[in-house]
Amino acid sequence: MTAANQRRRSPSIRDVAREAGVSRQTVSRVINNHPSLRPETRDRVLQVIEQMRYRPNAVARALGRNSSHVIGVLALQRTQYGPIAAIQAIEEAAVAYGFVSFTVPLTDTSSDMIREGLEFLVSQQVAGIVVIAPQRPVLKEVTQLELDIPYVLLHSRVDDETDLEIFADQRHGARLAVAHLADQGHRRIAHLAGPADWMEAEARLHGYRDELTARGLDPLPVVHGDWSSASGAARADPIVASGATAVFCSNDQMALGLIHAVRLRNLSVPEDVSVVGFDDIPEAAYFAPPLTTVRQDFASMGRRCVARLITPPPGAPMAATRLDITPASTVALVVRESVHNITSR
Repeated sequence: MTAANQRRRSPSIRDVAREAGVSRQTVSRVINNHPSLRPETRDRVLQVIEQMRYRPNAVARALGRNSSHVIGVLALQRTQYGPIAAIQAIEEAAVAYGFVSFTVPLTDTSSDMIREGLEFLVSQQVAGIVVIAPQRPVLKEVTQLELDIPYVLLHSRVDDETDLEIFADQRHGARLAVAHLADQGHRRIAHLAGPADWMEAEARLHGYRDELTARGLDPLPVVHGDWSSASGAARADPIVASGATAVFCSNDQMALGLIHAVRLRNLSVPEDVSVVGFDDIPEAAYFAPPLTTVRQDFASMGRRCVARLITPPPGAPMAATRLDITPASTVALVVRESVHNITSR
């Protein structure tokens, strides 16, 4: 039997709570010897724990007992603009509350790496965790740990845990990009997508297809990059060969590489090929031509993450306590000069 199979068959805190007829919080209080429990409730839960041979996760227990002023951040990448901007926003929001943040980078998505990252955060006695790793293996491991402290998932969608999410509406942002290209007369619109195992890339791909379908346009074969400018340049051949007059790129770095490669093929941007990116990195306004792109409000998402994790102290800035920002309001189309109107062709 593999370790994964053993983990799936092991009873969880949910199983214990259901069998004992109590909440998960009550089971957690029993495990951590909380004094405010009735003896009969404690005994019943302990009996079920013994019968089911439930073994509480050591990481979850340690996290559940902390009371520090440190926000832990578990992040998959610190080389791309999105994660960097999100981490910076969380750091600034934490300071506004009188907290500090501590980031643990993940070099891969293995179970051991994820658990090691959480164990290190435990050693720092964090008060809560923000997960910036929008890949399904990471989210699966985090949810299986059943943490007993506050945690939120940034940039991710988990269907059965929507109360733990803070996210920009990637799908809506992609539709804004494709709608702008279609409004400028483009009918053959290609998509340079991000890595297939990234949930953000998946959402943007769905948005691309949704908008084309809504307008009665056919999608072109999708090409995947790895978020880097080099991968954008390397994917130029199939995009040009498709006869696309416009390309929606899943991030600005890949758009930069694509623009460079298109020019090497004696084509012009935007006259021959229009390009729209995603993220609005600081350099996007200085591309040649300046890049039309989709902006994400990382500052608001950072504030929401920290506010979701902690109770604001008296006198905290009001801007840092707002939780009423809807997903769609965190993305916006920024129109510059990389899209050509071809309605007169």
